[in-house]
Amino acid sequence: MPLLEFVALIGLVYIFILFLIAYFGDSDYSRVSSHDNSNVVYALSLAVYCSSWTFYGAVGTAAVDGLDYLAIYLGPFLVFVFGYPMMRRIIIICKENNITSISDFISSRYGKSRRIGILVTVIAVIGSIPYIALQLKAVASTFLVMNSHSANGIAYLEDNVGFLTGAALAIFAILFGTRHLDATEHHKGMILAISFESIVKLIAILAVGYFAMYLLFSPDSLTIVDDSDTLPTVNSSFMSYVFTDSNSTLISFLTKTLLSMSAIFLLPRQFQVTIVEARDHHQFKTAQWVMPVYLILTSVIVIPITLSGLLLLPDSKPDLYVL
Repeated sequence: MPLLEFVALIGLVYIFILFLIAYFGDSDYSRVSSHDNSNVVYALSLAVYCSSWTFYGAVGTAAVDGLDYLAIYLGPFLVFVFGYPMMRRIIIICKENNITSISDFISSRYGKSRRIGILVTVIAVIGSIPYIALQLKAVASTFLVMNSHSANGIAYLEDNVGFLTGAALAIFAILFGTRHLDATEHHKGMILAISFESIVKLIAILAVGYFAMYLLFSPDSLTIVDDSDTLPTVNSSFMSYVFTDSNSTLISFLTKTLLSMSAIFLLPRQFQVTIVEARDHHQFKTAQWVMPVYLILTSVIVIPITLSGLLLLPDSKPDLYVL
């Protein structure tokens, strides 16, 4: 089977598996077996925070700005470790008032002002459109990069990967997200699928990191580095390059950390999974240790991938090191 068709088939199978998991989560059998998503499932669903930036931007930023990439992980880490009192209060308020969106929550703080609710909704929509476009572009870029060496490709697939992916996700959202008439009902199927996806993402990035460490310490890689006219220069000052020669500043790092802290409860999708889908504030206690571990593993594995990419792929774009 040609590479292009093979990758497309894997993508379709993966989406189909997500549909099956979501369907099972919404099924009558699932309702009998458990009333709500378990604490671990809820905690893993919060890893929806780790989007395409985890596989592209984190390594790319680490290669250019050193440890500056950690700001995106440090913010949510601090929220989960130290922010329970604040998150507990937000969850309790939302449950008591049947709040189901960030616009409802903010407007409720100002006397349920309709104008403020509309303003927040407009800001969220405007902010989400380029964000969603970036995710779809990442999917399309991944598909094209993985098939860059394929001689025979399907032109329609190559030109419309983003559109087809967006259509599939829209159908998924309609079937397992917006079709319920009760706005306060938990979307068990959707959360279960997101949790499964979080596990797949973690396994994938850890597998790439393991392979990167193998490349770093394999005799063949060391021979390539020793015989290269350009890599020894990178190698001799490599650690200082990655960890000290940063194009960032302290103010920039703190700003990114603050933004990433806010994203845990201000991004529309993050507010949905963190606040709306929570059974109660006690579920967040499980996320207090599950998510920090998830974020630590995801952030630490960036280092060997970056090291391996800079040493062995000096002419490649850092954003593509994972691929």
